[in-house]
Amino acid sequence: MTSLAKTLLVLPKALISIDFWKAFTDYTGIGRGHKTPQLTDSESLGQFLQTRASHVAQTSLYGYLRTRAGTRYPELFEDPGILLSINMAKWQIWLACLSDLTIYIGGLIHQRTDARHDDIRLVLSSVINEILTAVGIPDEASPEFPDTAESLKRRVANCDFSSIPDNEFAFIKSPEALFYWAPVADQLKNRDKEIVKNSVRFRWHEIRRSARKLLQAEALMENAKGNVL
Repeated sequence: MTSLAKTLLVLPKALISIDFWKAFTDYTGIGRGHKTPQLTDSESLGQFLQTRASHVAQTSLYGYLRTRAGTRYPELFEDPGILLSINMAKWQIWLACLSDLTIYIGGLIHQRTDARHDDIRLVLSSVINEILTAVGIPDEASPEFPDTAESLKRRVANCDFSSIPDNEFAFIKSPEALFYWAPVADQLKNRDKEIVKNSVRFRWHEIRRSARKLLQAEALMENAKGNVL
């Protein structure tokens, strides 16, 4: 199992530990004092996509569950049925986050280079394929996981990156995924719909700022030539 998979499939006790969140932000490179590498090649881009998608998926899902459950939050992870639903939701939301962030990065590359659309699609598709191959089909993922992964690939392969502005336009899958997959009663989720979706959108703000700063689009496309172009 990859380090990414181990991070996503955390133990229930770790979920309610302050030490866990510190360790997680250290792992993703989001914690203070951690220098994140510039995005200059497929490897650094893949790491950025994985860790940021994981960060948004976990913090948005667990944050919503913690808010809804209140003091009973730890009990969620003692119920095998609920825990199964949480794990399935976690993987589906992660795919949605990975999809949105990849499309956003593609838009930035288009804006900053004169690369052809086909070349941008090829580079991003190669990175996504490597990530999904490394993760495989997790044991605790939902039956829909393979189809969702294929939908992610198609979205990247068919995207018109000239239509992706530098704002929250690309981030449409992740808010919907949290709302749909979070194991919360429908009558409660319906009351929370806009709050839930906006909470995900808000979590992307800092990551977009980081992507703008770190992405070296010309170098990334140049370095990718030897691998996929």
